[in-house]
This record gives sequence, C-alpha cells and structure tokens, in this order.
Amino acid sequence: MSEVKKIATRDSYGNALAELGTEHEDVVVLDADLAAATKTGVFKKAHPERFIDCGIAECNMMGVAAGLAATGKVPFASSFAMFAAGRAFEQVRNSIGYPHLNVKIGATHAGISVGEDGATHQCNEDIALMRTIPGMVVINPSDDVEARAAVRAAYEHEGPVYMRFGRLAVPVINDRPDYKFELGKGVVLREGKDLTIIATGLPVSNCLEAAEKLAADGIDAKVINIHTIKPLDEDLVVAAAKETGKVVTVEEHSVIGGLGSAVCDVLSEKAPTKVMKIGINDTFGESGPALELLKKYGLDTDSIYEKIKEFV
Repeated sequence: MSEVKKIATRDSYGNALAELGTEHEDVVVLDADLAAATKTGVFKKAHPERFIDCGIAECNMMGVAAGLAATGKVPFASSFAMFAAGRAFEQVRNSIGYPHLNVKIGATHAGISVGEDGATHQCNEDIALMRTIPGMVVINPSDDVEARAAVRAAYEHEGPVYMRFGRLAVPVINDRPDYKFELGKGVVLREGKDLTIIATGLPVSNCLEAAEKLAADGIDAKVINIHTIKPLDEDLVVAAAKETGKVVTVEEHSVIGGLGSAVCDVLSEKAPTKVMKIGINDTFGESGPALELLKKYGLDTDSIYEKIKEFV
C-alpha cells in the first residue's frame, strides 16, 4: 500500500498565495517577520513588490491591511494564530470587522500541534475569538487541497475572512475529481446511520480512520467535514442530527467557543440532540512533539475511536 501524502496547510497557504498573486494584481501580502514560518516567503519570492514585512508588530499590521483594503487592494495579513487572533484582536475587531473591510487573515501554527513551541504559541482559542466578530468568515481547512481552495474562496468573498492553518503535515484526503469547496457548506465524507461525527481541520482525517475502526465494531458513523465554521452549514448539521440521533464534534481547539459550541448552538434551537465535544478541555497546552501532544490531549485516531465508542 502506497504511503499517504502529507502536507502542512501552512505550505498550502504560501503556495496558493503565490498563484493568486500571479493571477490578480490587487493581492498584497503582509507578514509580521515570520515569512519563513507562515510560508508567505513563497509569495515574497514571486511578487516582492507586493509583499510588506511589518516586523514584529501584528497590531500595526492589521491597521496597514485595513488601509490597503480601503484603497481597493486585497490584503492577506499573516502571522501565527496566537498573534493574528490573540494579540491583534482589538485591531481586527475595530479596524477590520467594524468597517467590514476586505481583509483576509492567514493564521498559521494554530492548535496543540504547534508542538515544542508550547502553551504560549498553541492557540486553542482563535476560532472562538473570530466567531464573535460580526461579519467575519472563519475557515479551518482539513488538508492541502482544501487549504488552497480556501485561499481562493477568501479572495473571491467580499469582506473579512479568518483562515486557520497548521504547522504539522496532515494527510491529503480531498484529492478527488468531485471535490468542491463552497463557503458555508460542509462536506459529507462518509455516510452512516448510528451517529454523526462533525470535524474540522487537522482531526478530520483521524475521524475518518476512527469511523473505520467503529465500523469493525458494528457502529456505522457518518463523517462530516466542516471547513467553514462561520457561517456554519446549519441545514447539514440539523439533517444529520435528525438522521442519526447522536452527534460528536472533533476539533483541535478549545471545546469552549469553537466548532462544538457552534454545532450545539444550532442543535439546541432547531433539533435538540445528544452531543459530545472532543477537543482541548479548558486547559493550556505544553511543550512536546506534536503527535505525542495530540495523543495526550485525545485527538489521535485511537483516542477519538475510544471516546466515541464509549459515548455510543
């Protein structure tokens, strides 16, 4: 059996930006002295005249991006999620969200899989923060194919967009002819009747593997990939909950305020359903190898499988 191809979505971000810059002269990329890590250096090499290094000054970078958007440019402001969503939250809210400017935020190194950088850099709160900003679109792609499509969709969307990318290489699961990315639309990856697994970002591939293990135990799990957390595909979520009667959400993010909370908000109103949220449980991360951390915090395939089996 051939080895599954793995690519970090931050690499996908850099490559997609460079391609987009070749096609559209209005694309400008800003970074906060992290071009090598965020992979915006790929764009810088291809289009140096449209790349701005704002230095370690993320709040100022968001203001610069807002100004560029006000002149008709389409700026992509890039940094680690902890800094783009955390440190610069006020500027994102007031300078970009409030006037509803056409700024795209590329936030890399999100979640516990940042690994050895530790708790200060493992942003497990960014989805929650960005969801609260009126009019902000929040995208969390699951692999290389989806990440590239997300960057293009963000460009085509008029208004602020927050995109979340990871440091760790993840399996490519969407490289099929019929794959279609559409903002606000979830993707059914596996049909099932006993429960629904709704996942986003890095854990999506692990959820598919967990579903296969559950199938061996006679548990038929439907798997849905939610790449756009805001706006959420409410129709798909509600229909799946009604169909299977139980829902499990899985995310590399705090269980407070992320995908799980978004799903529960919808279901509590439109289709009350028993839900289990799998994610980071109201705790900070720690320094360590990414794969070991994912296992410790219950986001590897075996942990997801065991939790769901017990839930069912």
